[in-house]
Amino acid sequence: MRERLGVWIKDRWRYERALRCPSRRYLSLANRRERLEPAPQGPGFACCWTFTSRLHAPTLQPQLGERLLRRCLADAPIRRSRSAPPPAEQPQVSVLIGHRGQERLPLLLATLESFAAQEQVRFECLVIEQSAEPQVASLLPAWVRYLHAPPARPGADYNRSLAFNSCARQARAPVLLLHDNDMLVPTLYLRRILDRIALGYEAVNPKRYVFYLGEAHSRAALDGAATFDAWPAEAIVQNLEAGGSMAITREAFGLIGGMDETFEGWGGEDNEFWDRCQTLPCWIWGYEPIVHLWHPSQPLKSASENPNLAMARERVAEPPERRIERLNAMRLI
Repeated sequence: MRERLGVWIKDRWRYERALRCPSRRYLSLANRRERLEPAPQGPGFACCWTFTSRLHAPTLQPQLGERLLRRCLADAPIRRSRSAPPPAEQPQVSVLIGHRGQERLPLLLATLESFAAQEQVRFECLVIEQSAEPQVASLLPAWVRYLHAPPARPGADYNRSLAFNSCARQARAPVLLLHDNDMLVPTLYLRRILDRIALGYEAVNPKRYVFYLGEAHSRAALDGAATFDAWPAEAIVQNLEAGGSMAITREAFGLIGGMDETFEGWGGEDNEFWDRCQTLPCWIWGYEPIVHLWHPSQPLKSASENPNLAMARERVAEPPERRIERLNAMRLI
């Protein structure tokens, strides 16, 4: 009760004022003790703290989160299209998506539909399936380039780094989007990334809020029975950095050594990779909403001791230049 009263007294007015403002002031909504840095050009904010956080007020007053999602989608609509996007002989962006198994296939297809609805951009999409045998090749839209990569060894955990490195070697565009198979993006997502690249940035983290839908909400949205803002999101996450979706020029990806393939299973690889990205001109001011579809948690995500996160902390303690030199010597890219 005390927490709810605190949200009512200290947070509700902040949300009301930001959500009623005609500008995109709502992008500045964070938790009370969190500090944001505004973007040097256009809307967007960098989170001045380490690791991810959840917006607290919407967990106690869900209607605040519901209204925030609705306002975000009004300015940056997310649509799904089953029509093939225009073919791109010279794509500006290569969207790289890793995948494994049948369980997340509906999520992958919905993610692809959100890319098929992209506007004002030429792009290609590569899906790489990391499995012993191909399972989804015939189930993907014809406009998607399918790649297959067996695991490093029989029974090995999913290796996100290996998937992205393999895709990057096949990509044709000068800009790469490293994207997960469960995240739906606004229609101008790729266009706005290219706008930041045109300013001289070589790596772009466009995410401001990631709205995690609950199981029932996600299922209804996938079936077309509910909109993304029909109910409050289960959680609203900030400061995801390289996790989930980030862009980098193809040249810069190679220069910093690609992703570290020694990470297997959930977590750690994105933190280490993003740390090396800091050696580049980076756009760190999030401005986009993303809708995350529900799926069961990865086993290592709920583990009390995740060896990947411990390894990431150990790697990040080493100077990034030394890690870049070592990865380039391995010639992963």
